[in-house]
Amino acid sequence: MTTDFQTGRESLGARLRELRTDAGLNGKTFAARLGWQASKVSKLERGRQTPDLQDLTAWATAAGRPDTVPELRARLSGLETTYRSWRRQLVAGHRPRQEQAIAETTATAVTRAAEVVRVPGLLQTPDYARATLEAAAAFRQSPYDVNDAVRSRMRRQEALYDPEKRFRFLIHETALHTRTCPPAVHAAQLDRLMSVIGLDTIELGIVPLAAELRRAPSHGFWIYDRRLVIVETIGTEMWLADTDSIEVYERAWEWLHEAAVHGARARRLIGRVRAALGPV
Repeated sequence: MTTDFQTGRESLGARLRELRTDAGLNGKTFAARLGWQASKVSKLERGRQTPDLQDLTAWATAAGRPDTVPELRARLSGLETTYRSWRRQLVAGHRPRQEQAIAETTATAVTRAAEVVRVPGLLQTPDYARATLEAAAAFRQSPYDVNDAVRSRMRRQEALYDPEKRFRFLIHETALHTRTCPPAVHAAQLDRLMSVIGLDTIELGIVPLAAELRRAPSHGFWIYDRRLVIVETIGTEMWLADTDSIEVYERAWEWLHEAAVHGARARRLIGRVRAALGPV
């Protein structure tokens, strides 16, 4: 649990304690009114336990302040949203972040990903991954451990063949054209994308440039089951675990999915971009 998270939880607990004391109730009486153990009231007020939305609604009602539910909900949403700076995450290089990705993928049954300008890491070839990670290390001026990071990224891809898991990828056609590596590496990456179409654990959709969209994609994002969304920006990564954020990104994913082509149509679209590269 991060220091920022714990500080936020303690702040929320202090607000809950304030509502209780303003109502003129001690902890034992308040717990009885809620039908809870007194220890739960104590843990919530001291920031030792994270409340859910039902807890907050019940608390506000028991304190005679149902008007504070929106405020408490916003505080919880902020608590469950973690902004992780790349500078802090990459202090020891890229490999630790790749190991985190392995852990999240291992813990997830259904992974959904949308990428706008690059191929998702789970579908990258080693050479494409190396070019991507080398550029990231140079841009963010992080310690160089690219070879170890590539090995970790490739190890994460073993999950693609786990029959208990499902992976649903959406790639905007822009990513097929965006060159971040030599032509031969880019061509091999496109070949790799065509090769995974048809695997029973993978659904790959390509959003054509000419597709009519209900909402234009502004950035890539990953949804892990219905428990976590990870969004990468230039300076930070957002780890979003609150219900509202997850629902918004699920809607964004579904709207993008409506415009995607799959199967043979996706293979043909990728093939046209690959053919434009010529012999490499």
